[in-house]
Amino acid sequence: MNKKIHNHKYLEEYRKELRNNSTSAEATLWTFLQKKQLKGRKFRRQHSIKNYIVDFYCASEKLIIELDGAYHLNVAQQNYDQERTEALENLGFKVLRFENKSVFKDSANVLEEISKHFKS
Repeated sequence: MNKKIHNHKYLEEYRKELRNNSTSAEATLWTFLQKKQLKGRKFRRQHSIKNYIVDFYCASEKLIIELDGAYHLNVAQQNYDQERTEALENLGFKVLRFENKSVFKDSANVLEEISKHFKS
């Protein structure tokens, strides 16, 4: 029994809205990830897995990239983020989280850290 967990139809409009209104950090990171620029890996933006919409997803690596801004400094949001990460990791995905400011200040290290999690 292989239930579909990716890109449920009911989240399609919301995913599209998030892609069209991405944060500046997401837009910046996307310039490095799109078109298989990072070691030939294909990434998707605003991809949904179960009821969660993740910022970036690489299917071949089962790798999720999440960017966190000031909103994520709230304790309740941090608790939700932790539960969400655990739920996704329990499905077999690896979740990497970066602060928005690191994308701007140190994108080379962000990309290097992402690459470290590629299987080969």
